[in-house]
Amino acid sequence: MDEENINNEKTNDKLETTSESIQIADDVVAIIAGKAVSEINGVAGMSGGFAGGITEVLSGKKNMSKGIKVDTEGKATKIDVNIIVEYGVRIPDVAFEIQNRVKKAVEAMTGLEVLSVNVHVQGVKTTEEKEETEEEK
Repeated sequence: MDEENINNEKTNDKLETTSESIQIADDVVAIIAGKAVSEINGVAGMSGGFAGGITEVLSGKKNMSKGIKVDTEGKATKIDVNIIVEYGVRIPDVAFEIQNRVKKAVEAMTGLEVLSVNVHVQGVKTTEEKEETEEEK
């Protein structure tokens, strides 16, 4: 009978440890998504707000969560990605690639279910803009 009690106690311990929850901040999910987006050809940059640009200037670091909004409820999340595409790329292909890579990366690293990845194209970066920024440097 002692063995049965020990087994029951072990089972109860396992239930208690698995009932504890791990909370992942939306900022962490946004950084994972931002890293996945930054590796995709055709994305010229992220479109963030005024505050995101100021943060980059003051810190001197690239903000990986710039242009990404995450809404997590329980174990499911919705992600909005605001991008600027390079001129000449096929936008639906770039958007599809973003959706796939962000979903895979977030689900693999966090265990959250990604319900949707919405891609919002905020602008197009032309070659003229690239040349102007290179001349300014």
